[in-house]
Amino acid sequence: MPLPLIPPMLATPGALPPAAQDDRWAFETKQDGQRVIVYLPGDGSVLLRARSGEDITGAYPELRPLGAALGTTPAILDGEVVALDERGRADFQLLQGRMGLAHAPARAARMAGRTPVHLVLFDVLHLAEPVLALPYARRRALLDELGLAGPHWSTPGAVFGHGAEALRATREHGLEGLVCKRLDSVYEPGVRSRAWIKIRNMRSEDVIVGGWLPGKGRLTGLPGAVLVGQRAANGGLRYVGRVGTGWSEAERTELAALLRAGATDVCPFAPVPSAPGAHWVLPRLVGEVSYSTRTRTGLLRQPSWLRLRRDLTPEESAADLPEGLG
Repeated sequence: MPLPLIPPMLATPGALPPAAQDDRWAFETKQDGQRVIVYLPGDGSVLLRARSGEDITGAYPELRPLGAALGTTPAILDGEVVALDERGRADFQLLQGRMGLAHAPARAARMAGRTPVHLVLFDVLHLAEPVLALPYARRRALLDELGLAGPHWSTPGAVFGHGAEALRATREHGLEGLVCKRLDSVYEPGVRSRAWIKIRNMRSEDVIVGGWLPGKGRLTGLPGAVLVGQRAANGGLRYVGRVGTGWSEAERTELAALLRAGATDVCPFAPVPSAPGAHWVLPRLVGEVSYSTRTRTGLLRQPSWLRLRRDLTPEESAADLPEGLG
């Protein structure tokens, strides 16, 4: 019998459950990779499907041996493909070089030698028969009993209870965040459920505004995004990304007036970033932004505007690149 296609259950962004409910939840490290549903028909083959349902098996040839890991037992597993940096942490920028190669087997094989991936498994949806209706705690126990550990896949343990400690540990180790899963929750295919809560660890830093991109539609005449930088070791302003969210309508209107007042024809960033249609401004406005992490080249990932730092001049702010990126 062919295995059924099952879209992944999704977590809802939220906050840590109350400490009084700790014994009702399990906590898993949030992975920074590509979500996959793994199909093991029991004939030695493996099929990987992305969240969209696309067959991406060909992109990750090093995961093919997983097809024989359970012998003839047909199974469907849930997990995340990650690429690890030199410190053993998931690095999405590294993974991007591996994604999109499902139909380029020769290139995928070459990239597997340079940047191998690792599959983190965290749920089982089918094991000889469907187990979607079993509570998470039982499914997790079934998964652990399979003992799936190999050169390119593993089953990291979940923490039962102790949510605050688990979240603090992800922050201390520079990990992306935490996923909280209710122990009695069934698996809801394709549903963004409150039974799973994801918490992304966000950081905040000062940045200096050096330009902006015009908005479109209802934002016509207003900044759609600002281009921001931080001081490099040589004193120049290094571009670290564009920020397009986080303002109220009033704040965006106020910012537009400040940007117009500081207009200049000279790009303040060195080197000049690729930003077609950008308007440059004198680098005198300081803002605070939140972001999830940085790319290896220092760009901010998922930045969002927090506030304009009217109390700071660029010289007074802490808008400096981290050591090693300047």
